[in-house]
Amino acid sequence: MVNTWSKELEVAMEGAKRAAELALRYQPGIVAETKPDQSPVTQADRECEQMIAGLLREAFPEDGILGEEGARVESRSGRRWIIDPIDGTRDYVRGNPLWANLIALEAGDDVVVGVVNLPILGKLYVASRGGGALCNGASIGASAKTSVEESVLCLNGYDKVANSPYRDRLLDWMARFWSVRGMGGAADAMMVASGLAEVWIEPTAAPWDFAPLKVILEEAGARYFNVDGGSTIYAGNGIGCAPGLEQEVRRFVSGN
Repeated sequence: MVNTWSKELEVAMEGAKRAAELALRYQPGIVAETKPDQSPVTQADRECEQMIAGLLREAFPEDGILGEEGARVESRSGRRWIIDPIDGTRDYVRGNPLWANLIALEAGDDVVVGVVNLPILGKLYVASRGGGALCNGASIGASAKTSVEESVLCLNGYDKVANSPYRDRLLDWMARFWSVRGMGGAADAMMVASGLAEVWIEPTAAPWDFAPLKVILEEAGARYFNVDGGSTIYAGNGIGCAPGLEQEVRRFVSGN
């Protein structure tokens, strides 16, 4: 992909691929520790983040860095890289194939570059603002479906739905869908970006979980927004959907 963000994409893709290779070397028999927020972390998470951050600092020394495992560099350029070295550590330590390497670039108030590497599934998703979205080099696009009865819903964090404003309406709404899935944030969001599902809801997650997903979804023609109607990676929740279902989903999550 040759565009305004071609160098940034190239470096981010290289970082994600190297992180996958490093994580796979560590994976056999790896044991997770528990962080204060009760989420797991491994030595692979930390070393993958250090490797990615080092690669980005070398290529873009003026840019800031925000990493899940503590990498912090103040920006001198107005840009900041956001890293989740192993998204889905619970899957990673169990040997499940749904973990991902996430890297995104934020410029001003917008996410302009995103990379989602699902190495065990063999899928590398990338997007840049104005440059479209790709999976393994081929263009992807959101579904054209317009009714929930024909659509696939991907819901993550069932254990966190209890704190959502739509919890009392959820089961009845889910029952209307053609099918319901819940594999994990990055994998499910990429299904929506690829037109393989229509709605993805993540009740609770952090900016590094959402950053690359947002730009890939939007560049694929899908919509990204929050429960309160905004469209930020900092709201603590995220929703992606096919454009034909946007109003239906917004009404559901807001209760209006």
